[in-house]
Formats: sequence, structure tokens, C-alpha cells
Amino acid sequence: MKEIGKEFMELTMYRNLEESDQQKGMTQPPLEVEYLDGEVIKLPKETLKTNALLDEIIVQRKSLRKYADKPLTLEELSYLLWSTQGIKSKNEKVTMRTVPSAGARHPFHTFLLINNVEGLKQGIYRYNALSHTLVTYNLEENIAEKTVAACLGQPFVATAAVTFIWTVDIYRASYRYGQRAYRYVHLDAGHVCQNLYLAAEAIDSGVCAIAAYDDDTLNDLLALDGENEFAIYVGTVGKK
Repeated sequence: MKEIGKEFMELTMYRNLEESDQQKGMTQPPLEVEYLDGEVIKLPKETLKTNALLDEIIVQRKSLRKYADKPLTLEELSYLLWSTQGIKSKNEKVTMRTVPSAGARHPFHTFLLINNVEGLKQGIYRYNALSHTLVTYNLEENIAEKTVAACLGQPFVATAAVTFIWTVDIYRASYRYGQRAYRYVHLDAGHVCQNLYLAAEAIDSGVCAIAAYDDDTLNDLLALDGENEFAIYVGTVGKK
């Protein structure tokens, strides 16, 4: 396994990279593949204000796996989504968001397992960052149990108010960076989840980041091919 890791690092060094599709002058992929096949839910504007100070939030931040049986409001969920993937400005080529991303590629989609959010049915939803909307994705009765199983049986995936599941559309990054994109998307996922930790702390909630999941099972659950788009990180959120 060590040799495989070393081989990957060697292949993605700049000196070994082939010309990217951007360098070839090819048309770039869309800024987001908007999902509209389910019920579209408009989210509140990003008007939620907190009194928390950043230094206090950083000190208080820790992973939390046990949550109060109290729902998040739709306004709080909107705030968390804006804090992790919110768009501050955009043009036809890039979006500037609330998190950094290599080359402003922002190759992620956000899926949500909603367990306890006011006004929302339980199930999996998908977030459209460009329109700041949620769309129903999978409202099967046992979808929470299936998600827990995909996350290797970790029960707090279903007891959290909401579980964030980030996936990556790899071509949005590799269009510019080629094979080196596989390095960058993992770094970018860390930026996104750290913002979730800090934003959740500001609304008296806690987060637990999860990297232990069965890749194939989680990808299948979200109807992803596992190659062009795949799950990259998970984070549970709930009230303290």
C-alpha cells in the first residue's frame, strides 16, 4: 500500500503532468450540474446572524457524536449550506464561494440526509449552490438506515439532525489540473468541512467529520458512478 501511495504522489508531481484540457483550449465543464428532478425547496436568504466570535468558536470546536433531540430550523440549515458552499459572486467561468478551492473550481455537490429539520421530510436531498435551493433526491422510508450501513454502521449518522455528504465531480477539477486534481479535491474537502465545524459551533451545534465509509455502497446509494463522481467526505450535524 505504501508503494501505491508513493506512485500516486510521483505521478501527480508537476514534472510528470500531461497537458490539461484547459491548456488544450477545450470547453470547460459547467460550474454546477443543477439537479431539478425532485421537489425544489427555496432556502431562506443568508440573513442568519450570530454573536459568536471566531476565536471562541475555534477554542470550543470539537467533534460531537451525541446530539440533543432538537431540530435545526430551515434558516439554520440554509446558514450551514451557505457557510460551506455559498456563492459570493460569479461569472460564466468561476464562482467565488465562502470556502477556498484550487483554481476556484469548486467541484463538489452537497447531499444531505435530513433526519430532523423543521419543515422538511426525512430523506436525502441535494443542494443547488447556484440557486441556493434544496431538491428532494431519495425519500425512501429506510434511507437513513441505508446511509448508516454505508457509513460502516455509525449510528449517529441517523441521530444527527442532518448528515452532509459531499461528492466530487472530478472533471470540474481535472479539466484544469489533470491528474493533480486528485490531490486538490481532498484538500478542498477539508476546507469545506472545517467551515461546517465553525458555522455549526456558531449556532450551538456540533459536527463529526466521517471518512470511514464504504465507497461503493455510499456511491451506489447516491446513484453515482464512483469514477466521474464519487463521495469524498461526510459530516454529521446536530444540536448540543
